[in-house]
This record gives sequence, C-alpha cells and structure tokens, in this order.
Amino acid sequence: MAPLQQLVIIGGAEDRAGDCQILREFVRRAGGRSAQIVVLTAATSEPEEAGKTYISVFKRLGAAEVQIVDTRDRQDAEKLEGLLAIAQASGIFFTGGDQTRIVRAIKDTILDDAIRKRFHAGIVVGGTSAGAAIMPNQMIVDGNSVSSPHADLVRMGEGMGFLPNVVIDQHFAQRGRLGRLLSALLLEPSVLGFGIDENTAMVVEGDEFVVMGEGAVTVVDDSATTHNNLEKLGTVEKVLTDEPLAVLGVKLHILPQRYRFNLRTREATPPII
Repeated sequence: MAPLQQLVIIGGAEDRAGDCQILREFVRRAGGRSAQIVVLTAATSEPEEAGKTYISVFKRLGAAEVQIVDTRDRQDAEKLEGLLAIAQASGIFFTGGDQTRIVRAIKDTILDDAIRKRFHAGIVVGGTSAGAAIMPNQMIVDGNSVSSPHADLVRMGEGMGFLPNVVIDQHFAQRGRLGRLLSALLLEPSVLGFGIDENTAMVVEGDEFVVMGEGAVTVVDDSATTHNNLEKLGTVEKVLTDEPLAVLGVKLHILPQRYRFNLRTREATPPII
C-alpha cells in the first residue's frame, strides 16, 4: 500500500515566535525529535536571513537537523549537497517570497525529481505564502486584490503540482482575494479553489485536509455551477480584459480550525467532539 501524501500549506505570516502551532505540526509530521528538515529558500530575495529564521524555529521546536538548500538559479538545483540533503530529509519546507522564483529555479530539474520522489514516499512537504502558491499544477502568479472577478484580474502560470487540479491563494482574508480566486477558477478551469488566511494552514493527508491556525480556509467549489459567461463567449481568449466574469451556483465553505474537507467527495465536516 502506497504511503499517504502529506502537505502543510500555510497562508503566510505564520507564528514563528510563540507557540508556533502550525510549524510545530510540520515538525511533528517530519519525525519530531528525529526530524531531518530541508528548507528551500528559492522564493526569497534574502535567503540567508530566511534560512537563519527557519533554522532557529525548527531547532527550537526540537528537529534533529535543519539544512538550507538555496537555489538561486537552475545550476544550483544540480548541486550534489542539495540532492543528498533531500535524499535524507523527512520534511521539506518552501519559504515565502516570489513563487515564480521557485518554479524558475527548481521545476523539472534533478532536484525537483528528488523532492517528488521523497514526497511520494510519504515525507511531509510544507510551504508558506509563495511556498503555498506553488502547490497546484497551475498557480496564481499575480493579480489584483479587493476586486470583483475580471478576466484581467489574475495571471496564471505553471506550479509544482504537489496538489493538482485545484487553485490556491494565500493571505486570503487579509488582502481581500475572493474575486481573484474566483477569476482564477474560471480562467484556469478547476473544480476547487482554496483561500488560506494568514497564520492558517491546510494540513493535507491523502484525500483529506484539516484546518489549523487562527484564521480560516475558504473553499470555493464550482463543480455544480449552473452558468458562467465564459460558456456564452465560448473560449477564454474571447473575453475582453475588462469584462466582468459571472458564475452562478458556486458552493462556498468557510472552515476554521479543526474543520475538515474531503478532496475526493468535496464534503466539509465539523470537528468531532
């Protein structure tokens, strides 16, 4: 039987100084006091500072070893020391920053292949902010916040594909990104969209995730929609850039801590008391 795949997908600005509930769960899933964690700093323009921060917090939470793999370009993704670190890792963590940096430096490299093998072997992969954005196979590259859905509101690009056929947006409530997420779902047809608040995480195991942290995960399920104006226009290419997008019959869930969601059945469940 294949091991269950594990992801800790964080909406950004997670607690790194207090109880560190979410990062504590990541370390626990990586093996607790025997955890061998690799932090990937490709997204950030300040890799040394980000690396020191996560070394400090993961060590404080009890991890046995924390290593930094800094891939500033694709040549770095071929270095032997990085490949050896991934081969021994029990947890892999992507920092925040710019999600396009991660894809540009790591996607389809030897390092990417090594990460994927460890992930499919059952080790936990986590990411915050930009590290959350990369999780689908098609990710939000950028887009305006606090707006109703429009064709030009969001730009999509290739992600890393750890959680395929969904769309993920981060800093969700704090930056008012519901319109952006709806636009992404319409323009890059997927059934499920997830908006993750800051200091909040989707903790995925197999076909299910549980919410952890102080905010909520907003689930947009468009599997049973009755109409959208892309159907009328025929193709995405025919939509004018300033044209409002319409969608009818979307199902919305707001899931705070301990609520669960099944990715296969698309059903949300309250906590078991």
